[in-house]
Amino acid sequence: MAKRKFGAEFKTEAVKLVTERGVSVAQAARDLDLAESVLRRWMRELAAAPATAFPGHGQQRADLAEIAALKKEVAKLKAERDILKKAAAFFAREST
Repeated sequence: MAKRKFGAEFKTEAVKLVTERGVSVAQAARDLDLAESVLRRWMRELAAAPATAFPGHGQQRADLAEIAALKKEVAKLKAERDILKKAAAFFAREST
């Protein structure tokens, strides 16, 4: 079964269904064919940071973007270290 993807607008409207219209989480989840836990998570995300709640479409939260950049830099530094190790071993063999 393929993972379903929902846009930010759908998520926002689903949360508004519960918060503004007074529909219970269980009923809204059944009506939208969602798990209650998913709808509750969307509610938490929207309450925590309304402007950046559902980034999607290539947008990434700042902390996740920083982590990705740091992982990329670590991989690059490891590659450079490995090249320097190999060069040092090569020149050590050449000098003997």
